[in-house]
Amino acid sequence: MSAILLDRVSRWYGSVVAVNDVTMTIGPGITGLLGPNGAGKSTLISMMGGFLAPSSGTVTLDGGPVWRHPDVYRAIGLVPEAEAMYDMVTGAQFLLANARLHGLPDADAAARRALDAVDMADAADRPIATYSKGMKQRIKMATALVHDPAVLLLDEPFNGMDPRQRLHLMDLLRALAAEGRTVLFSSHILEEVEQIADTIEVLVAGRHAASGDYRRIRRLMTERPHQYTIASSDDRALAAALLADGAADGVQLSGGTLAVQTSDFGRFTHALPRLARDGGIRLLEVSPADESLESVFAYLVAR
Repeated sequence: MSAILLDRVSRWYGSVVAVNDVTMTIGPGITGLLGPNGAGKSTLISMMGGFLAPSSGTVTLDGGPVWRHPDVYRAIGLVPEAEAMYDMVTGAQFLLANARLHGLPDADAAARRALDAVDMADAADRPIATYSKGMKQRIKMATALVHDPAVLLLDEPFNGMDPRQRLHLMDLLRALAAEGRTVLFSSHILEEVEQIADTIEVLVAGRHAASGDYRRIRRLMTERPHQYTIASSDDRALAAALLADGAADGVQLSGGTLAVQTSDFGRFTHALPRLARDGGIRLLEVSPADESLESVFAYLVAR
């Protein structure tokens, strides 16, 4: 069983810091690397795969350095986010070329197994240029599997897949993890990670913001301060009632709307309709003001 260790890893481009002092261990099973777009996920995966040097810190696979050690490519399968491929060849030719580059003793058989694993055997003889985005994703997955690696690093692997393809890939990743492999995949969608990841690592603005199982990450997100925008028939009376009840930490009246912040999500959602009813106040609109992943992750970073 293989494990990747990142020890105080940073990567910067001039004055831009893409990854900032990240320490984590990625072991057997499925790990979800969660973060908004631009969080540094792709940069981190490139360093784990040995395709990018850390500006500081170290990345090791089973105790050995990854950077400038080509032997690690025998143990690592990588699915990059970039879609650039050799569109003029067929899927089967592309897989066979990869199998031969790995020096596999029976490259043809390895290519066929990989195509079967991603459910692409029927389209194997078509040029890659004719593939949909989801099909190209599956061919990239096949190239990552063709040499039977112990570690899989997948950058946004579900992009472009239809629901059936996504379910098939999820089942495949579960099966690979059950065999003792180390599987890491990145995503910016919490619900996507929830379905298959044993462990979640949260990355925001290049920083390691949180770590744990889905329930812990969801709890951190639920417990953060929430902000709502409310329109009602009497905003001033509703603001006073929310503060008196303790359901809101702060309120602000501006431009005909009421901005409310609360740290007790459950209490607020139960108190708001009750207070409006008791005060004879009509609720016209209640909408979250900070439900983007960026705002959630920013809160995790600031904790």
